[in-house]
Amino acid sequence: MNETLVAGVAAADPRSAIICRIERLPFSRFHMRLASVLAVGTFFDAFDALSIAVALTVIFTSLHIGFMNAGLLISGAYVGQFIGAWFFGWVSEVWGRKIAFVASLLLFGLLSIATAFAWDFESLFVLRLLQGLGLGGEVPVAATLFNEYLRTANRGRISLFYQSIFIWGGLLTPGIGLLFFSLLGEALGWRVLFLFGGVPVLVAIYAWFRLPESARWLADRGRFREAEAIIAGIEADKRRVALPPLVVTPQPALRETRAAELFQGIYLKRTIMVWVQWACTFFVAYGYNIWLPTLYVKIGGLPVTESLVLSAISWALTLGTMYIEAMLLDRVGRKPFFILGFACIAIGGFLGAAMVMYFHATGWPILFGVAVFMGIGTSLNSSAALNYTAELYPTRMRGLGVAGGSSMNRLASILSPTAVGALLAAGLGIESVFAMFGAAGLIGFVVMATMGVETKQRMLEELSP
Repeated sequence: MNETLVAGVAAADPRSAIICRIERLPFSRFHMRLASVLAVGTFFDAFDALSIAVALTVIFTSLHIGFMNAGLLISGAYVGQFIGAWFFGWVSEVWGRKIAFVASLLLFGLLSIATAFAWDFESLFVLRLLQGLGLGGEVPVAATLFNEYLRTANRGRISLFYQSIFIWGGLLTPGIGLLFFSLLGEALGWRVLFLFGGVPVLVAIYAWFRLPESARWLADRGRFREAEAIIAGIEADKRRVALPPLVVTPQPALRETRAAELFQGIYLKRTIMVWVQWACTFFVAYGYNIWLPTLYVKIGGLPVTESLVLSAISWALTLGTMYIEAMLLDRVGRKPFFILGFACIAIGGFLGAAMVMYFHATGWPILFGVAVFMGIGTSLNSSAALNYTAELYPTRMRGLGVAGGSSMNRLASILSPTAVGALLAAGLGIESVFAMFGAAGLIGFVVMATMGVETKQRMLEELSP
């Protein structure tokens, strides 16, 4: 399409033109560069969030803490993440996706470095809580920015491939911890683990100079010249197949951003549904996976190294499940996978509880078997939930919508580790933990089956006027 015609169309309806130009862009080097920067942040978000699970296997002894304090230590970071999700979601709507991403990355990287110098339970608790502010903001903001550059045809598949980097973070964290423990010893290794988590500081500096702002967000703010420059740069990239002709479809009229709209009209039902999805998924994911290495040691009787290997295997199974889902998501749809995921969680939880109660299966094999069910179930919901939530809200409040869902992740993650610690400290046994997670899966199954919205092959602006 010649430049004169593009300019004429853009002048008549610049916001609609920007959106439609994004929708005709295939995945390109621009998207790869964008994903690379965001993915490094997301990898270390997972690493820094889950490094405490690896460190706990040693901190239990070195800082002399019990099950209850360990649960509080895990949950403390999620208090910060709950606040951070809402705060950086608001920042992303007011000042843009880029500044919110960079600021959250810088914050949790610096606090990871500081955590390496914790001297007792109290100092570690405070530092992890503060670090959580940045951890809570990075993932939803990064997912929002990336989704706003993806076209409808393959949005689900590409987004889920991108989100898989979070699972890679979870998968490699035990291995990285094992490496530091082997090279430096356990007493020093856990501190170096947190120092390594400070790498996002360097990524934040790079992103400040090289990361583009969301063109959709710029267009909604009337900053058409900046949006035009970004899109024109993408269109100018060399490609094997020419871009299709630009057809501008008028988009819904721009409306003012109001947080209250999350709970009004069609968005009320969506908000309830995605909040339950996030809460139930991550109540299980973080409650079980973060405790798992310690449970292998304390209940399963395994040494630290073997517990970390089994944890890594669980994460690998989760990753494989996610890639299978990614290949099928745009054909099968989101809702069937989510329903299947919650069914796996419920079956795993209740079956595990029954095995312990009636067959007295209390060794590491039952812990691992339940972890497989939980891993498959949570993986079918967890990473795709980001893309799904972003699809259910318009650009004017997409950052807030994703932040709201993500905050339910954090709220569940505050309650779940503490609940696990409390149940075990009260002597109720691992079967009570399994039953609790099974109930969470059942709730998610019912809500998704009755309230879920299918979004496959529908444009963002069509889904959310």
